[in-house]
Amino acid sequence: MMTVAAARSLTDGAACFVGIGLPSTAANLARRTHAPELVLVYESGTLGAKPDRLPLSIGDGELADTADSVVSVPEIFNYWLQPGRIDVGFLSGAQLDRFGNINSTVIGDDYANPRVRLPGAGGAPEIAASCGEVLVVMRQSTRSFVESIDFISSAGHGRGPGDRERLGLRGRGPVKVITDLGVLEPDPATRELTLTHLAPGVSVERVRAATGWELAVAERLVVQEPPSPAELRVLRALTATAEA
Repeated sequence: MMTVAAARSLTDGAACFVGIGLPSTAANLARRTHAPELVLVYESGTLGAKPDRLPLSIGDGELADTADSVVSVPEIFNYWLQPGRIDVGFLSGAQLDRFGNINSTVIGDDYANPRVRLPGAGGAPEIAASCGEVLVVMRQSTRSFVESIDFISSAGHGRGPGDRERLGLRGRGPVKVITDLGVLEPDPATRELTLTHLAPGVSVERVRAATGWELAVAERLVVQEPPSPAELRVLRALTATAEA
């Protein structure tokens, strides 16, 4: 459901900054179903990649072999990402707060001596700052959806309306947080994440129990459509190829 929900969020013709894992699967699913002109951009420097199978990493030769162009990593960031030429990017992390700020750096209040030191943000801050919009994909639990994150690795909506503009961030920030329980979207006025879609068979109570703050719920709550036969067929073919 997470992969299908992410794929459905991608529009035909958009330029998508893709990561390995679920984002890559979702982007390739979208390209093979409703968005054949989706432009896949991988951090390694491949523009317009059209892989016949799911890549094993951003350095997989399949991406370069099928790309419209291959450029350097600095050019990807300096020319394509930071000037706002990428429409949508995927992000995830260890922690997320009610305004879509992400932590992928440390767990614990003391940065110098944290309880857990995580891999870090990599290119995520630039994606969060400069993509036209961001899709966050994370499994939902009170461990990851917290009242206050320990470190802001990638900015979402700061502390509310106007924060992105004050910080000079180009893009709209997180427009959807896609989880295994449903979809959260920022409220137009407060920018606080609000539950707008439920996964099939999931209750509002279950989502609230997996959230570390008092979760707002949309007045018109929608139940997500289950995957279509076509989506399942393509998704199974993609994953079968990857496993092979």
